[in-house]
Amino acid sequence: MKIENFESFKKKIKSKLLFNYDLKNTNWFNIGGKTKVYFKPDSLNELVLFLKEFGNTQKILILGAGSNILISDNTYDGVVIKLGKNFSNISLLPNKTIIAGSATTDKRLSDFAMENDIGGLEFLSCIPGTVGGGLRINSGCFGKEFKDILLSVQAIDKKGNMKTIPSSQINFSYRKSPLDKDLIFLSASFKGEFKEKIEINKLIKNLKEKKNLSQPTSLKTGGSTFKNPKDQTDQKVWELIKKSVPIEKKFGDAEISKKHYNFFVNKNSASFKDMKNLIEFVKKKVKVKTGINLETEIVIIN
Repeated sequence: MKIENFESFKKKIKSKLLFNYDLKNTNWFNIGGKTKVYFKPDSLNELVLFLKEFGNTQKILILGAGSNILISDNTYDGVVIKLGKNFSNISLLPNKTIIAGSATTDKRLSDFAMENDIGGLEFLSCIPGTVGGGLRINSGCFGKEFKDILLSVQAIDKKGNMKTIPSSQINFSYRKSPLDKDLIFLSASFKGEFKEKIEINKLIKNLKEKKNLSQPTSLKTGGSTFKNPKDQTDQKVWELIKKSVPIEKKFGDAEISKKHYNFFVNKNSASFKDMKNLIEFVKKKVKVKTGINLETEIVIIN
């Protein structure tokens, strides 16, 4: 990576392009080292220019809300891209259809739907991520997932070519999307149904109450650490952890939440190694006790 090439490119654009940027404050765990290059495009045009110049030669990480990612304390030898505010626009289309930029938070999309008497998107109010992140892992909660409301995805590849992919061509599965990892999501279209605002608001309040009762809030956590094992057991992953692991086990400041055993918490200044060791410890204990291999839901960037 030749920093001088990026320095030269920086002079041609208005968007933020920084070097040796600290990633710790970009994610909910509050863990991570630095990245050699951090790019926050404010326009599609400048994102396209960037990709055409560097897309095929550099390792690129797309960062959303940072709510389900664990980043290494080592320097990221590549480019971290976080889409700017112009990628968080929302528009109402006919037939209860909404198009939202990939940097739009799930909560904002849910609120927008409510304000326009569109039901079916209430579950998004409890997902602390962005549209782009939700598409990448088919986020969901309370029995609904992104695939249930998605009409199409608009994306761009590393060469700067744009494409639209109908949801009918995407074979989503539980917390998994088959879409090419090199695609950068720009926006997505969603379909809801008519529902009165007061009823939507009532359901959202109910879902949030359930979430607050069962999950830790206002803590440095990455959300659900592991996926619920499918076709192996009727038990939830938190139940498997409870029966397999001494819940008081810690690695540095990385510990298991007493409120929800599938949520791991950075109590103060946990390192990447601390959290990774806790994840591996729990995974091993559950395997020994139950024979079940747990798969992480959080994305780990080594």
